[in-house]
Amino acid sequence: MVTPCERVVVSVEHDEHAPKLLVDPFIDRAGDPVPPGEVSAMQPPSSTITRLVSAAALICVAVLSFAAGRAVASSPVLPSAGTMPSAGGAPTADTVAAAPKCATSGLVVWLGSGPSGTAGSFYYSLDLTNLSGRRCTLSGYPGVSGVNLAGTQVGSAASRDTTTTPHLVTLAAGASAVAVLRIVDVNNFPSAKCRKTTAAGLRVYPPNQTASKVVPFPFPACSRSGPVYLSAGAVTHA
Repeated sequence: MVTPCERVVVSVEHDEHAPKLLVDPFIDRAGDPVPPGEVSAMQPPSSTITRLVSAAALICVAVLSFAAGRAVASSPVLPSAGTMPSAGGAPTADTVAAAPKCATSGLVVWLGSGPSGTAGSFYYSLDLTNLSGRRCTLSGYPGVSGVNLAGTQVGSAASRDTTTTPHLVTLAAGASAVAVLRIVDVNNFPSAKCRKTTAAGLRVYPPNQTASKVVPFPFPACSRSGPVYLSAGAVTHA
């Protein structure tokens, strides 16, 4: 297929009726004056034809470049599949990164509401507040134990209260999750097995974390392992 520019170049190079250059009407090829009314015409030299062909080619290139630029500018730009919004303007799963697990370093652990007592037990709200500055998730049970002033565990660690089914809790920055903490009245245990003492606080491991934080909170505890005087439920939204 011959493009418009090729047609122009071919017609200039091969047209037997190529343009003729007009010279001074009063000078013939030999340099002698030409009578008025007569015009001397001669075929342009090959260098002139070459210049004409080059000029025509440059014009064609400029025209095609301008047309291509207009075609690109007028083409609509469509978003890729990964950034295409879903119906209703809600972001898709591809555009929202999954929130990471809440690290212990970004949480404040504290005792909220309580106590509320029933049948020899006291219940508190164990709160975990997200101060990491970004969204994060919690799921499961916190690890809890009583500690003395030196931070050493006192007696047995807390058991899990499975009455609450664990589920994923997403915390915005500044939001809190809670777990129900149960502290058993140690007077319910035989003195010899419990050996009553006073704990200085609670060591708390947020769910799925290996780092802990200590919540200052003095309370009666068993110094011997065996009697389980603490239990904690799964975390839920506050």
